[in-house]
Amino acid sequence: MEIMTTLTVIVLLLGAAGCTDLDHYPISGQECSADDPVLDLDANDCAPLV
Repeated sequence: MEIMTTLTVIVLLLGAAGCTDLDHYPISGQECSADDPVLDLDANDCAPLV
């Protein structure tokens, strides 16, 4: 029974994580706009410098 409870909690948490507001950034809460500088970022911009 403990496995079913754990599985239920995991499914509920994943479902709650899917309910995000696409018009605001998740951490800052600022509103997204078409001229945000982060839209120009690439995965290579996040790579550590070697």
